[in-house]
Order: sequence, then C-alpha cells, then structure tokens
Amino acid sequence: MIRAEDRGGLRVLTLDRPEKANALTGAMLEALCAAVETARADLEAGRGARVLVLTGAGEVFSAGADIAEARAGLATSPLWERLSAAVADFPGLSIAALNGSCAGGAMGMALACDFRLAVPGARLFYPVMKLGFLPQPSDPARLRALVGPARAKRLLMAGEKLPVEEAEGWGLIDALVPGEALLATAEGFAADVLAAEAGHARAIKEMIEAG
Repeated sequence: MIRAEDRGGLRVLTLDRPEKANALTGAMLEALCAAVETARADLEAGRGARVLVLTGAGEVFSAGADIAEARAGLATSPLWERLSAAVADFPGLSIAALNGSCAGGAMGMALACDFRLAVPGARLFYPVMKLGFLPQPSDPARLRALVGPARAKRLLMAGEKLPVEEAEGWGLIDALVPGEALLATAEGFAADVLAAEAGHARAIKEMIEAG
C-alpha cells in the first residue's frame, strides 16, 4: 500500500489505499519508515535520489490512523514519531505533495517535510484533543516554528479544520497547486537541489536549523 517510484532525482512515495482515504495501518507505517530510511541511506551512500516526495492516491492525502487499528493501540505507536524523525533527517529536500486533506497522525510527516504543497479545497486537521490523545512528541514544536504558538493551539487544542487556502497565509502551506501539477511543481521546487553538488542541500539545511 506504499508505492515507491524514482523520477530522475526524485523518489516519490505514494500512500496507496484510496478506498480508505489512505488511512494508515501499522503495516503501512512500517513500510513508510523503511522506505524513508532507505532513501536516506541511499543518498548518504551517494547513489540515491536527492529529493523525497510524499503524496497520496485518490482525493485524500491521508485520514490519519486506520480507525480499527487506532483503537487497538496504533494511535500511540512509536512508529509515528519514527516516521516523522526519518523524514526530518532526510539529508536532501523533502516535499509533502498533499493531493487532498491531511488529518491526525499523517500531519506529522507533512510537518517534518521542508516544503508542503497542497491542492485547493483540501483541509488540515489534527483532532488529538477531541480524541483524547497527545500529538506526536515532535509535532507541536514543528508546528509552532511554522505558524506560531496561538495558531498551533488552534489546530491542536481547538480542533480547527484549516482550509489550505488559509494555511498558505499562515506559512503552513508553501504553494497551492492543481492536482495534475503536483509532481511537476515539486520538480520545480527541487530543480536547484538536483543541479547542485551532492551534500549541498544538507549543508544549507544544517545551517538553517542551527540558527
């Protein structure tokens, strides 16, 4: 249910469970973790794609955790944090190409990316307060860094379903893109990274994060 495809210097990982709004099972999370970690290892070995793109099949990026598995314990699994940490640690450029709404635990991987693109009409929401769970450990700090504390509380505490059009104004979404142009736009964002020497993107990211 996770498809991997190399497109030039991009490695595209696609959540492929559209009949269930790409709700993530434990097996899918494991596969995503392994795929991102492999992409990092390949790039560090000098043979992999320099750009990682996360997207989904169908009209929803991801509804978060599969409901049945969430009730059985997946909602608090350490796999969510492992995944977002792997995305954040990717030494090249990472892009979330949101083909539709993004909810719950799936927000973690989007927040961990360097850029977030989204189709018009999508929504972002993270209903941990309503469901009685805490967010993934690293998510609140990443969200605060992007949008500030008050807006982070609106998403995490007030249960706001945020239209991506408003999220772009917050700085949470970097560009609104028609669905058919998502990957082409991602390639455009990645052009300078793909043209640069290997390791240059990592060096710049480390300088930004150190500041």
